[in-house]
Amino acid sequence: MRSSKPIAVATNDSPQSQAAVEWAARRAAGADLPLVILYVVDDRWVAEPVPWTGELVKRGESLVESAAGRVRDKFPVEISTKVLEGGVSGSLRKYSTQVSMLVVGSGSPHLGGSLTDRALQVAAAAKCPVAVVGVTGAEGGQGVVVGVDGSEESTQAVAFAAAEADREGQELTVVYAIWEPDKWVDSGALTETLTQRIEDEEQMVLAETVSGLREDYPDLVVHKILDTKREPAEALIKAADGARMLVVGSRGRGGFKRLLLGSTAHAVLTQIPCPTVITPIHRK
Repeated sequence: MRSSKPIAVATNDSPQSQAAVEWAARRAAGADLPLVILYVVDDRWVAEPVPWTGELVKRGESLVESAAGRVRDKFPVEISTKVLEGGVSGSLRKYSTQVSMLVVGSGSPHLGGSLTDRALQVAAAAKCPVAVVGVTGAEGGQGVVVGVDGSEESTQAVAFAAAEADREGQELTVVYAIWEPDKWVDSGALTETLTQRIEDEEQMVLAETVSGLREDYPDLVVHKILDTKREPAEALIKAADGARMLVVGSRGRGGFKRLLLGSTAHAVLTQIPCPTVITPIHRK
């Protein structure tokens, strides 16, 4: 069932976050959902209220209103604004329970760190899908790409990506990268027969991952890619070059359970090829 919760986008008025606001507004209009534009005043280091924290809040209110003004006339979407106070990552994590998607910019200087750092932190902890948008590739693009590895998390990522591709009238490309280290091959540990058997088994995993899509989305065009030459992040970045969206589960079957964000999702977010959505884990 489609969510009726709004889409939220966090901004700091950098070029990357301005692109994120526009991307979020376009998606909200396409999905017929309200948009909330957020700014976080990081007041963790203030022991008690002081007069100039109020000035920071006022500046934040002015910033989000300016951001709203830039997109109100461009997209038919209901827009509201809100200023949060507290740690950036913690505040956005808490707010993520109220929205269907949280959108942030990537790669911009931001109060003691880069917004890429913030994006990684938010994507790791958020309770909803997190879209990370850069200046390049924020508009246009064709197709939705999703990474899989046979895990429950990647199956949920496929479900999100398929629904997105179907709604947008885009084709879906499902990428499964299983990298065979050269040292295994060079040492003879992987014989030609064993290598083929592994590849056949992984083809079955890929087929099983997309097996239910035709029933749910009969008009959706699905492409399958099994990449045995690249590591997962590299394969996804290559496949998503020029795509409209890349979708990755927050953690796959190779991740340690104590980690909040898997190595593949982390690597992709440091060099996003297009707007990239990290889907959270929903345990059944």
